[in-house]
Amino acid sequence: MSHTVFSAADLGPVRLRNRTVKAATFEGRSPYGEVTDALIDYHLAPARGGVGLTTVAYLAIAPEGRTHAEQIVVGPKTLPGLRRLTAAIHAEGAAVAAQVGHAGPVANGRSNGVKAISASSMPSPLSMQMIKAASEQDLTRVTRAYVDAARTLVEAGFDVLELHMAHSYLISSFLAPGLNRRKDRWGGPLERRARLARQVARAVREEVGDAVALTAKISVSDGFKGGVTTDEGVAFAGLLEADGHLDALQLSGGSSLMNPMYLFRGETPVAEFADAMPTIVKWGMKTPAGRSFLKRYEFEEAYFKEKALRFREELSMPLMLLGGINRLETMDQAMADGFDFVVMGRALLREPDLVNRLQAGTASKGICTHCNRCMPTIYSGTRCVEWAAGEVIPVA
Repeated sequence: MSHTVFSAADLGPVRLRNRTVKAATFEGRSPYGEVTDALIDYHLAPARGGVGLTTVAYLAIAPEGRTHAEQIVVGPKTLPGLRRLTAAIHAEGAAVAAQVGHAGPVANGRSNGVKAISASSMPSPLSMQMIKAASEQDLTRVTRAYVDAARTLVEAGFDVLELHMAHSYLISSFLAPGLNRRKDRWGGPLERRARLARQVARAVREEVGDAVALTAKISVSDGFKGGVTTDEGVAFAGLLEADGHLDALQLSGGSSLMNPMYLFRGETPVAEFADAMPTIVKWGMKTPAGRSFLKRYEFEEAYFKEKALRFREELSMPLMLLGGINRLETMDQAMADGFDFVVMGRALLREPDLVNRLQAGTASKGICTHCNRCMPTIYSGTRCVEWAAGEVIPVA
């Protein structure tokens, strides 16, 4: 093992103080679609806690690409706040990434006031509307919007742009054969289903050059019938690597639309989630079909590692391992297995200073229990309900 998780690392043109990454997780702190002090404080906590890179989620490229109306759309209106956020993170010695994307069928068209788009038409369980199939004009506009957003995010001072290509968001909906029934040049074999992802990566790289690192979040498995399988995920990653536009891939999994617990693992807080949702969705979640939506997967440390190792075997580009990483020994093993970065979400939500304490030797593991009761709080200010200091955090 030539490096440790605490050694400095280059991510494309960006130098990180260590190899730990705070995952993009909905913050619930932009009630008017703008950066707030609460959002900045949310990211300052892991930055002060020693993480190498913290990731702001989720920054939409277009109004219909928001998950819901409170999400930030990147543009001139939101630029000053984003610039203030990056300056605050940099002052703590950490780098900051922007998870940028288009939610596609995961968008709530009713909340956004703009109908959602996807690879193919489908009913939305979120808005109870029909999602329309993206037209050629939509895809041209979306690609241009990625470029415009990337330009703004560079101007705002972000170090890394993370393109969201997983979780059944727009690009992911094109990749999944069960969601992409198109007969045109955007559907069919993987090479055609991957066209949008590759087009966006190329267009964004041509815009940003080496001003920032460019990464993508992709799926090791979508976890539903008709989703991206591990075999197709590896093949897709191979296409991205051959194109040469990305500095690293972050390996995730699951589907926000079809199987969210495949990503999270652990307890399933069905009642808490239902209570946090709008009335019509709350009713749906309490039906047998709704309850089955949140499937139960036992938690195990680094639960994506077995599948991620397939990617490591086939690819030479830098890879980020994600999925239930709590222990220092797991992080050390990830380095030994050839992964370049480790990505943590819930562990840092529970203990924002975990990286500092692991490095100092005052802790060997995090104390997150993966009860997942943080998940329903994404609508009211994402927080660990077990962490006393995080009980109530104002969002305005």
